[in-house]
Amino acid sequence: MNQQSRLAIISIIAIIPLAAFYVLNQESKPFSSNLQDSKLQVISSFYPLYEFSKNIGQDKVEVSLLVPMGIEPHDWEPTIQDVQKIQKSDLIIINGIGFEEWVHDLEEMGYAGTIVDTSNGIQIMHNEKFETDERDEHDERDEHDENDKHDKHNHDENDPHIWLDPTLVKIQVKNIADSFSKKDPVNENFYQKNAENYIQELDELDSKIKNELQYCKKDFIAFHNAFSYFSEQYGLNQYTIINSLQPHSEPTAKTLESVIKTAQNLNIQIIFSEETADPRTSKVIADELGGKVLTLSPIEIGNDLSYIERMTQNLNNLKEALC
Repeated sequence: MNQQSRLAIISIIAIIPLAAFYVLNQESKPFSSNLQDSKLQVISSFYPLYEFSKNIGQDKVEVSLLVPMGIEPHDWEPTIQDVQKIQKSDLIIINGIGFEEWVHDLEEMGYAGTIVDTSNGIQIMHNEKFETDERDEHDERDEHDENDKHDKHNHDENDPHIWLDPTLVKIQVKNIADSFSKKDPVNENFYQKNAENYIQELDELDSKIKNELQYCKKDFIAFHNAFSYFSEQYGLNQYTIINSLQPHSEPTAKTLESVIKTAQNLNIQIIFSEETADPRTSKVIADELGGKVLTLSPIEIGNDLSYIERMTQNLNNLKEALC
C-alpha cells in the first residue's frame, strides 16, 4: 500500500467519529427546535371558539373549525373523517355544558390530545322555565310524536349559551390562553398578551352594551332560549317563541297565541328571528302586532363579521326594539 493510500484511510478513520458525533448532536438538538418552529394543531368545535382561538394563537397556532361554516352546531355529529382529523390535533377547544355531546365518544376512543372545556369557572344556569312550560305544550301533542320525545330528552339540560355574555367570554378566552400556554410554554407570554388584548376589547363591548341599554325597556322576544346569560348580565327579560335551548322545535298554535298575548301585554312590536330559523314564524306574530321582524343572532354559525361586530349588530337591533 503506497503512502497516499495510507493517508486516505487514516483520514476516513478520523472523519467517521466526527461525523457520528455531528449526526448524534443534530438528532438531539432539532427535537426542541422543531417544537419551537412547529405550530400547535388546534380544533375548535364551533365558530365563536374558532375566532377566540385564532385571536389568541395567531401565527403560532394552526386552528381548524370542526362544524362547517353555515351549519347549525346543535345536534351536529362528527363524521369518521372528522374524528380522524381530531385524533391528529394537539388540543380540541369545546364550549362544554353538554353542547358537544359527541365529546364523550371521543374520550372513549382514547383521544391523545387535550380537551379544553372553556366553561370551566363559569356558573351555569339551569333553565327551569323551559322544563315547566314545555310540559304544558306536550300535553297537546301525540305522546308518540318524535318532536315530543326530543323535547322531553332536553328537559334537564343546562344552558350552554355562555358565549353570548361578553363577561363570560373573557373566562373562555383565559381558559384557551392557559391551555395554549401549558401545551406550548415557550410562547406563553405571546398567548397571554393576545388574550389580554382581546379581553380589553370584550370589556369595551360590555361597557357599550351596558351604557346603551341601561335606560331602555327590558322586555324582548327572542326566537329560542339563547339569551338567558346575556339578559341576566344586562338586566333584561327574555321571552321566547321556541321555549327551548335548541332552535329546531316547531311552536304550536297555542304557543303562538300565548306569545302574541305576551307581546301585547308588554307593548312589544319587534319580534326577533335568527339566521337559521324560518322568519315566517316571527312574521306571523309581528303581523298580528302591527310590528316587524329583526334578527337577534345566537352567533352559532360563522359569517364574514367578527364576534364583536355581530354582538354590536345584536345591540343595535335590541336598541331599535327597546330604546
